[in-house]
Amino acid sequence: MKKLLSIAAVTVALVSLSSCKKDYTCSCTYTIEGIGEQTQTLALPDVKKKDAESACDTWKAQYSTFGGTCELK
Repeated sequence: MKKLLSIAAVTVALVSLSSCKKDYTCSCTYTIEGIGEQTQTLALPDVKKKDAESACDTWKAQYSTFGGTCELK
């Protein structure tokens, strides 16, 4: 019985600590003088949240030079 409980506890711990992969979208908005507000979207399918945040942060760094902002959804 103790062995079974130990295995169950380890299994629950591993499942709770593992990262789920999901589909994310990084949406960046910026303004071009004379044209107006523009939006670029980057699809991030089947990735961990940490990886999606990293990719969106990269885009955010590029678009911030043009006064743009990016949001992970």
